[in-house]
Order: sequence, then structure tokens, then C-alpha cells
Amino acid sequence: MFKKTTAAIACVGLTVLLSACNEKTAAKEETLKLDNQTDKASYSIGVQMGSQMSKIKDMVNKDAIIMGFKDSLSGKDPQLTPEDMRTTMQTFQTAMMEMQKVEMEKKKVENEAKAALNKTEGEKFLTENKAKTGITTTDSGLQYKVITAGTGATPKATDTVVTHYKGTLIDGTEFDSSYKRDAPATFPVNGVIKGWTEALQLMKVGDKWQLFIPSELAYGDRGAGKDIGPGQMLIFDIELLEIKQPAAAKPNANADAKTTAKPNANADAKTTAKAEGNASK
Repeated sequence: MFKKTTAAIACVGLTVLLSACNEKTAAKEETLKLDNQTDKASYSIGVQMGSQMSKIKDMVNKDAIIMGFKDSLSGKDPQLTPEDMRTTMQTFQTAMMEMQKVEMEKKKVENEAKAALNKTEGEKFLTENKAKTGITTTDSGLQYKVITAGTGATPKATDTVVTHYKGTLIDGTEFDSSYKRDAPATFPVNGVIKGWTEALQLMKVGDKWQLFIPSELAYGDRGAGKDIGPGQMLIFDIELLEIKQPAAAKPNANADAKTTAKPNANADAKTTAKAEGNASK
């Protein structure tokens, strides 16, 4: 861990060193064209270092980092003993872990507050939506409206289906659409969010429904990606296109080969034995 943390600090040192140049160096950097592989790779390394180390920039002394970086790069003896650096970095590591713990707790509190607000908004929406004409509410709280009625088969939980869909939040923000990709989605019925799994087993091939899914039947308090926040209910327009048929089992070529070869081998053996018997007479 000491080596990893030291490496991280070295990265910060390089990043700070590059950003703390004087005006002459800054002017020179502005003319750097990044027109060869070495320069491009070097710049990419710098960007990655800056991105990874930005969270601890307030915990370090820029000038001391630059001093240590220059001493190491020029081959000078460190101004601290290995033991001093080891002890110092252990203390620094503990401080970093504590900072991460505080940040995680802060994020947890923020997510809980967002989830509570989103749930309240979602419950209000579903309560009002429930009273609208054409809306069906299941025992789980899932709501749906039949847009187009199909006449095909109904999938089971173990089936794989092909669908077209569009997903939005209650404010109309679209977060996903197979229509925009111009490619239907194929997935197992029991391999999606609970609201989808339930709805698909009520639909027929050819159906087009609008689903109103409470957060507990969607992604819950964790949310999903950058678009679906914690505790958010979701709206889907979904069209069930097909139930995929399981692939037919392939014949066992090895078994067939053995079955075919065996009688031929016996026949050859009998023929050989008979011939040997005739020869001995």
C-alpha cells in the first residue's frame, strides 16, 4: 500500500509540476502540437494522472511535491529517510481513508434524500395515474395501459423475448430507446427489472403497452447510471415482437460415428476369423 500511495503522490507531483510552470514554460506548452506518438502518449498519461489524483490535491503541498519530484528525477538523495517516508505515508494513508469514509457517508445521505424526494413524486404520479381511464394496476403496484392488443402467445419467465421499447422519467426525460438504435432488444424475461418481468408475462406477442413502474420494481434506491436517480419510478413504452424459440439440440456426431463404426468392426473381425479357419482346414 505504501508503494501504491507513493506512486500516487508521484503522479500528483508530475501533474502539479506541469501545471506550476512559469510564463515562459506555459507559452512553450501552448505551442506543443501533439503531432507524434511520444507527445500524444505523454499527454495522455498526464491527463490520466490529473484525473485520478484530483481528489487529494487539497491534502498535499504543491511545492514539496515538486521538490521531491525534482530530487528523484535528478538522482539526488531524498531529504527524508526511508523510515521517515514510510511512517509519514502510513499517516497520510490513514487520513485518505478517513476522507473517503466521510465522502461515502456524505454521498449516502445525499442519495437517501434524493430517493425520498423521488419516491414521493413517484407515488403522487401513480396515485393520480391510477384513476385515469384505461389504466390497470396489479397487486405489486405495477400500472399499465394497453395501446395495441396483440393475439400471439404469452411468454413464460424462462423464455427469451424480442422487444422494442422507450424508457422515460416522469418529467419526460428519455434515458433509453431501442427505436433510436433501430435495433430490437433480446433478453430473458427473468433477466430484467421486476416490473418488466411481471408485465411481459401478462402480454401477448403483438401487444404494445405503456408501463408505469414504481421504483421498488425498477432500480430501487440505487438508481442506474447517470440518468436514473435513486428511488425514481420509470415509464416504458414496450412492444412485444417475438418469443424466441430454443435452439434445436444438435445430434451427437461422436455417438453416431461410434454406432456406425462398431458393427463394421465386428463384421470385419468375423470375416477375418472365418477366413483363417478355412485356411487351416
